[in-house]
Amino acid sequence: MKGGVLKSLLMLWQKVADESADRCCTSATMDFKRVLGRFEHEGLSFLTITLPAFGKDFEKSLDLGRVDRHLFSGFQRKGGLPRFLGGFLDLVFDRITGELLTEPSIDAILAVRQLTLMFGKIALPCSDTRRRRAMRQFVECELEVRENDSNLTPIDLERFKRMSALLFRNAFTWIDREIYYGRVYPKHGPGATADKLTGNSKFRNREWTTRLEEIFPYGEYSLPNWSYYDQLDEVDFREPGRERPVRVVDVPKTLKTPRIIAIEPTCMQYMQQGVLDLIRNAFSRDDILDRMIGFDDQIPNQEMARIGSLLGTEATLDLSEASDRVSNQLVRVMVSNHKHLHHALDATRSRKADVPGHGVIRLAKFASMGSAVCFPIEAMVFTTLIFLGIEDSLNYQLSRRDVKRLSDKVRVYGDDIIVPVDHVRSVVRVLEHFGARVNSGKSFWTGKFRESCGREFYDGHDVSIVRVRREFPTHRRHAMGVVSLVSLRNQLYFAGYWGTCRWLDGEIEKLIRHFPVVLPSSPVQGRHSFLGYSSQKMCDRLHRPLVKGYVVKSRIPSDPLDDSGALLKCLSNRSELPTADERHLERAGRPKSVDIKLGWASPV
Repeated sequence: MKGGVLKSLLMLWQKVADESADRCCTSATMDFKRVLGRFEHEGLSFLTITLPAFGKDFEKSLDLGRVDRHLFSGFQRKGGLPRFLGGFLDLVFDRITGELLTEPSIDAILAVRQLTLMFGKIALPCSDTRRRRAMRQFVECELEVRENDSNLTPIDLERFKRMSALLFRNAFTWIDREIYYGRVYPKHGPGATADKLTGNSKFRNREWTTRLEEIFPYGEYSLPNWSYYDQLDEVDFREPGRERPVRVVDVPKTLKTPRIIAIEPTCMQYMQQGVLDLIRNAFSRDDILDRMIGFDDQIPNQEMARIGSLLGTEATLDLSEASDRVSNQLVRVMVSNHKHLHHALDATRSRKADVPGHGVIRLAKFASMGSAVCFPIEAMVFTTLIFLGIEDSLNYQLSRRDVKRLSDKVRVYGDDIIVPVDHVRSVVRVLEHFGARVNSGKSFWTGKFRESCGREFYDGHDVSIVRVRREFPTHRRHAMGVVSLVSLRNQLYFAGYWGTCRWLDGEIEKLIRHFPVVLPSSPVQGRHSFLGYSSQKMCDRLHRPLVKGYVVKSRIPSDPLDDSGALLKCLSNRSELPTADERHLERAGRPKSVDIKLGWASPV
């Protein structure tokens, strides 16, 4: 990262710090001097690793109700609190005892979180050492899943089976029937695949597995109709020993560690999408499951977290390596009473993974991030374990009526979990007994701080922060950097950091000359404002306001599709409306590059 970019990040920290200090009637001058000093010795890692660690210790202190002596390591103390950000911390904790004040300043809580966590998730590549460590941890996690499988007793598995049946029997029965009658509608997603097919070329896929063929015949699902049966001669039907493994890769998450995902083969991803749609439809038909498990809407989780912070009735739990610790053994037990669903999940599950530096390994987990059915399956497993924990806490066997009564107090969105505080310790114990790992640093239930699905609350107040997602661009050609910087500016505006926004406006105008005031719904890269939008002229043809500004443009790669592949794609459209893109048979896939173009567009 160039020196000018680093200077911009430090200037941003200073602007936010000074504005936060004004809100809290304190000073951040010495804090910025400490940041400069630490930055000179530690470099960018101070902003992206050390400060976020401080922020997490601050959150844990809010949850504990005091500053523990083991927290905030690496920072000097004065009394019971760190010197760094001391002016803000004095408004939250008692300087002598370290105890949480009776009425801590919400502005100070927000300020500390903003100043310490702002750069924690900036998209920068990790060092090769950290990437290799992440791959090694992926393999070690596999070994731990196998070990945990061997430690579960027949009684454990029988309890798990009984509870999952209590929760999901109706939904699984409906899915089972739909699979039996062939009402599975697969589709290709826009993402990468292990065999590196992209865009329209996925509809020419000629690789299938014999496991898929047993329940999802290629002729039924990858040919437009049986008049094309002669194309079956071109298909490579792979036996289990020859199946293509998922391709394990790392993608940027934080500078401390990358995110590990597994890219599925085309045929697997294709049929997984069909099974996913069945699961989503089945859950939407069940009032109880629809209230407890979310796939698209994070707002219920966020609202329950807010209420939990205010009343202390709900706990928010976060799981580490959530999907990688869901055992395939548990999934098989969960669906064992539903033959066709069991067969479908097994057939669409990849059994091997190609891990850089470790070769091809056999998987004990159900699936990693990258499988279309990973998210709903892990949610079902975690929900089952939650109710086993509640059952242990209540010390009696739950009925369907009990589940209905508790359904408004439990919510699962992937690995973001909300449970009643009264049962949280029992739930945590059961989760960890069955192989999950509760992240104590991001799980809260004792104090007034709660976090779920990207929103954080203290005592009912939203203390969520604005994060820097990309490094500052140095030229207009860095299109995604410009878009990210404009988005950062607008998020800070609505968060009330107007002085910081004025400085950012100047930085942005060095990159793009035209930066008009527009509404959030406008395609123009412009400033958002509570005062509305600007208008520079009226459109002669449509008589609507126009402004001159930059609009994101991306070119979909050329990928012509004809013959049976084109017919299959057209027949795969499940909407009653025609395809919006009239050139979808000529171009497809994700854009390889993004640019911003100057022109006249609507500010609305």
